[in-house]
Amino acid sequence: MRALVYHSAHEVKVDTVPDPVLQQADDIILRITATAICGSDLHLYRGKVPGMRAGDILGHEFMGEVVEAGPAVTTLAPGDRVVIPFVIACGDCFFCARQLYAACETTNPARGAILNKKQLRPGAAMFGYTHLYGGVPGGQAEYARVPKANVGPIRIPATMADEQVLFLSDILPTGYQAVLNAGVGPGDSLAIFGAGPVGQMAAACARMLGVETLFMVDHHPYRLEFARATYGAIPINFDDVDAAEVIVENTAYRGVDAAIDAIGFEAKGSALETALATLKLEGGSGQALRQCIAAARRGGTVSVPGVYAGFIHAFLFGDAFEKGLTFKTGQTHVQRHMPELLELIWQGKLDPGALISHRLPLEQAADGYRLFDRKQDGCRKVILHPG
Repeated sequence: MRALVYHSAHEVKVDTVPDPVLQQADDIILRITATAICGSDLHLYRGKVPGMRAGDILGHEFMGEVVEAGPAVTTLAPGDRVVIPFVIACGDCFFCARQLYAACETTNPARGAILNKKQLRPGAAMFGYTHLYGGVPGGQAEYARVPKANVGPIRIPATMADEQVLFLSDILPTGYQAVLNAGVGPGDSLAIFGAGPVGQMAAACARMLGVETLFMVDHHPYRLEFARATYGAIPINFDDVDAAEVIVENTAYRGVDAAIDAIGFEAKGSALETALATLKLEGGSGQALRQCIAAARRGGTVSVPGVYAGFIHAFLFGDAFEKGLTFKTGQTHVQRHMPELLELIWQGKLDPGALISHRLPLEQAADGYRLFDRKQDGCRKVILHPG
């Protein structure tokens, strides 16, 4: 089959690789009909996440048709059309029983990314996301093996197009969980830092849940304009102003009820942070996190769907303590949210496909990565079609 393969930082190619085969009794083989490039994929593309190896198949947002099912698969059959959650969960462990699927303690044979891990088991394995998370081949390919197929893959009605539902795999539930973690609803105020795909999905979910005042912070004008035109967000370009200061000034000098950091460790930071990250003395920039702390009101919440690992410079925990902030963070428990979100799409309350700006054949996947990485041609979200 053909698949997008990691070779080294900034070098990915569509190569011919062996077809996947069933390995466990509860596996399925999926013929992929649509897959996407995620902002998290860019961390790998840029060589910013350890554990990548030459030959790894990328991609964790994908969907398609079941073509083969193991003897223990009871919920799906060949011919079913499904979206696959990026988190691989067993459904039976301590955490899965609590619907904390990203914390599943049985699917990842690797160590995970925690530095001070003691004897903790790692969290869940993920598709196409380094050998720290199991090294499971991803879905930017013609076919994929899906482990634990009884837990997570969601069947899609024939009347719904791929582009309506593909983002159930990651960015829609990630944006939704970020808003739920923020604890906001009707009449509340919210600032979202990062107008990438997760930030845009968070904006969509925030509006659906009744958030009244919505700020979107970024430095790409075309992404800010999309958030303004599509979700009624107040755009703030952090290259022009101190975003947190503007937010405080426009919320009766209190700050927003909650702030979402949808950027993570690759936020545009200071020269010092860049140097420390280059020397591997830092996990990245804490600029977005500092801005969230500054923008949130006393007693407010900072919700962090953006990826972090390792040490972060100038966390300003004293400010967080003095303001009495609550932090809610972590990978998305995708399986928990998929059924509800599918119903909301069906009802027309969410339109995640509106985010798509580029549609390319799988063979042009490397071009898609370059477009997305360089923010060229108004690129918001790239969809790849293997067929």
